[in-house]
Amino acid sequence: QVQPVESGGGLVQAGGSLRLSCAASGSYAVGWFRQASGKEREFVAAISWRGTTTYYADSVKGRFTISRANAANTVYLQMANLKPEDTAVYYCAGDPSGIASMKIHLYPYWGQGTQVTVSS
Repeated sequence: QVQPVESGGGLVQAGGSLRLSCAASGSYAVGWFRQASGKEREFVAAISWRGTTTYYADSVKGRFTISRANAANTVYLQMANLKPEDTAVYYCAGDPSGIASMKIHLYPYWGQGTQVTVSS
């Protein structure tokens, strides 16, 4: 069992960039999800264990990039051209199947989340 740990959140102006990190040891697929205040948690991006498959939500395509460095047990979410509507708590989640998915219920292991705030 792994407990993912997120880092890298913070406050940034619209148009700026941030990189989130998710530390998780083991051969897991990793998904990033986010939850804005008063809204349901939603899918952002996912990557398979081998890094060969990635998925993105339509709202972040072309702006966010998910990648992983397995030797460092870390998955990254590079966020560019951030918008105020990207403001949320960002969570990383692990799936021991190693298969990337956009489906939140397939991820049994969750981190505590990191706040991303984008000011206009």
